[in-house]
Amino acid sequence: MRRTLSILLLLAVTLWSADDLAEKIRIQNQNVVKAAAEARNKELPQKVDPYTTLIAIRPEGETLHYIFEIDAGPKSDEQIVKEGEARMRRNVTAGLCSTSQRFLKSGITILYDYRSAKTKKPLFRIAVDEKRCNTPLQ
Repeated sequence: MRRTLSILLLLAVTLWSADDLAEKIRIQNQNVVKAAAEARNKELPQKVDPYTTLIAIRPEGETLHYIFEIDAGPKSDEQIVKEGEARMRRNVTAGLCSTSQRFLKSGITILYDYRSAKTKKPLFRIAVDEKRCNTPLQ
């Protein structure tokens, strides 16, 4: 009986410690996300390529939310999505999985939100986390 109580007490302390550690990591991740967003926002807006401009970065909990505008000239929002979403999803995911491993491995998610420069309507979103990086790209 004593041995069982000792084991249960040890298990309870271990679980409490794990919960405490998880909470500390969550708070640390939120602070890292906030600091990264604040630092990068000072440099914005920033042209990424001839069609894409990074306009803002928002800290959202443990997510670093990048907001881009796409200006593809005469193309409609529907054309941009149809012609570019799958390609962008593959390229962005591959790029983030190779360049942002420190963020991703620590539990931070990176969200790329693409909007139309003309209509300001959402086009598509790409969320990347460590799990996504361990899943084959489609």
